Parts: sequence; C-alpha cells; structure tokens
Amino acid sequence: MENKNKFIPYGCQLITDEDIEEVVKVLKSSLITQGNIVPVFEKSIADKVLASNGIAVNSATSALHISCLALGLSENDYLWTSPITFVSSANCARFCGAKVDFVDVDKDTGLMSINSLKIKLKEAEDKGKLPKILIPVHLTGASCDMEEISQLSKRYGFKIIEDASHAIGGSYKGHPVGSCKFSDICVFSFHPVKIITTAEGGLITTNDDLLAYKLKSLRSHGIEKNPQNFEFKSNLPWIYEMQELGYNYRMNDLQASLGLSQLKRLNSIINKRNFVYKSYEKEFSDLPIRLLKIPQRVESAVHLCVIQVQNKLNTSQIGLFNFLRAQNIGVQVHYSPVHLQPYYRKLGFGYGDFPNSEDYAKISLSIPVFEKMSLETFNKVVEYIKKYFTEL
Repeated sequence: MENKNKFIPYGCQLITDEDIEEVVKVLKSSLITQGNIVPVFEKSIADKVLASNGIAVNSATSALHISCLALGLSENDYLWTSPITFVSSANCARFCGAKVDFVDVDKDTGLMSINSLKIKLKEAEDKGKLPKILIPVHLTGASCDMEEISQLSKRYGFKIIEDASHAIGGSYKGHPVGSCKFSDICVFSFHPVKIITTAEGGLITTNDDLLAYKLKSLRSHGIEKNPQNFEFKSNLPWIYEMQELGYNYRMNDLQASLGLSQLKRLNSIINKRNFVYKSYEKEFSDLPIRLLKIPQRVESAVHLCVIQVQNKLNTSQIGLFNFLRAQNIGVQVHYSPVHLQPYYRKLGFGYGDFPNSEDYAKISLSIPVFEKMSLETFNKVVEYIKKYFTEL
C-alpha cells in the first residue's frame, strides 16, 4: 500500500518573504555580482563570530581549497582530518597535490579524538611525517577540543583549519566558532541544509590580515587591481595584473543578500535546533538509542541530530533506517568514513584503519531537525521511532 505520509527531510532551508525581498532588491539593482553586498555580508559574519576578516566564496569546498593553498600546502606535504566528514575535508589536500591521512574519532561525539591525535603525532614525528595542516571537523555543529588541538599545533608545528561547515552559531568555551581563537582559519558552509543558507556558498574567517589578502586573491583569479600593488608599474587606467594562479570562487551579491537576511535569524535558529535536540533526548530516554554527545563547554549549532542505535535485542541501524524511510522520514548516515571511499582505498586505506570511525558509521543515523520543523512533524518522527522499537 502506498505511503501517504508527506516526506520529512533530515534538514532543509526556510526562505521567508523577507529573504525574498532582500534578494529581489539586488536583482533590481545595477550590480548582481561584484557589488557592495558581498563585503557587507563578509563583515557581518566576521563581526558575529568576533573574527578580523571574512572572505566569502561560492562553496565551503572552495573555501577549504584556497585555505590550503594560502597556508602553502603542496606536493609531499601531509594534511590530516577526520574520517567522519564529507569528502571535501580530505579532497582539498588532493587538490593541492598533497597527501592525506586521518585521525580517528571519539565514538560518542563523532569528533576528532585528542588521544588518537596525540598518539599519531608522536608516531609521525618519529617517522618525519608530521602534517602541515590539520582540519578538525565540527561534526553536527559541535566544536572539537580546539584549545587542546592548538596546544598540540605549537608543539608539532602544524597549521589549523577548522571545518565548521556545520557549526555557525555554535561556541567553544565561550568563544564563537569562527573567532579563530585557536586556529589559523575557519570555514563555514551555507548550503541549503545548513544553519543559514546563501543557496550555495561558503565563507572563511581569519585573524591574519596577510592570509586574508592571499585568500581574496586566490578566490578571484589571482588578479590584483590596485596599481600600488602592481609588480610592473603602469599608468594605463585599464591595467590589472594576474600575479598568481587563482580561481573563480567568488560569491555573488544575490547569494550574499540571502545570507544577510538569514543571518538576522541566526540566534533564534540555533535556539530552535537546540530545543529540538533536547526534546528528542527526553523522548528517547527509555529507548535503546542515544543522541550523539555534545562535549562540555560546547554550545552546538545542531546542524544534524544524530542518534546511535545500541546493539540490544534485535535493533540495528539498517532496520531502523529502512523502517523510517518507508514512513517517508528522510533519515541519513553522516557520514560513511572517507577512508573507505573507493578513491581513498586506491591510495592504500582500508577497513580496520580507523576502527572508532567505522564503528560510529555502523550505529549512527541523522534524524530530522530544521528551522521550520513543526510540533506535528516532531511528534511524527518520535512516534515512528518509538513504534519501531515497540514492534521488535
């Protein structure tokens, strides 16, 4: 019999009339790209997270790529990241010709394990294979232990790029994610399923002005338009210089106007997502599942709400997944370990390399959480999850 339930995604955007009005204003203006809206958006995000610089780009993947380039990552260098992330966190190294390795996660949080990192750094130091860049991933919107990671970076000499694609609006030990208090660079994503959206888009924050200058050059073909910075002086008014190999990674003003409008709601969005998380936690307290833990002194943005199926009775991840999908509830796994993707297996990775990450992926499911989630929708998700376990 056909399922009549309306599909409930694990995440989706909310576009308000005010959002649309702001985009229409730009559409009616003289400039829809390379105007003055992107710089306003950059400054607004930087001010919100207490960073010195914001550099908007067309995706978080682009942001990760040029961040690696700006920090000098190249062939024979190593970049380390988490296996539990979207592939871009690792691919950005390959774009630069660099080598990739991974640091296992804590199964209860899904975040990079500090203990695993310490062990791996000591072994790498002995082998002369320390990373040039580490990319900790703030999975589901919860920050990694950045102060510990920062202290290790001083000891072992690596640079830090925070992959905060999930985490705008979150905080760590009272510092907004993106403040770069404990990192060189932080990267946000504004894909439609993220906390706020620019349709597609990303943004980099940094407190290093020279890095910011380099990043702005790399996102726009490596072109310099200020005559004072030309390598070959010219009095011709139309001259610009391409001083390095850059990319067309710019954000346009339509996207920035949408982001600016959504940014006004950021605090209320974060509050709603945390309320849903805590409500799920209460509803599921008697079931053989648990919500992914949020570390102490971390305020999560709750981009994803991940439950972990405990291996009791006849419960299983795939059983719950198939049951909920059959009810038109769009659960998903975030993520299949990157090191087990075919591309990375061809580079020598395989099963057993990062056991915590592999175990995490076998028990975790992302369930619906989004800004426009109604009480009726929430209750339906809870009803069917409870029904699955009562019918075992």
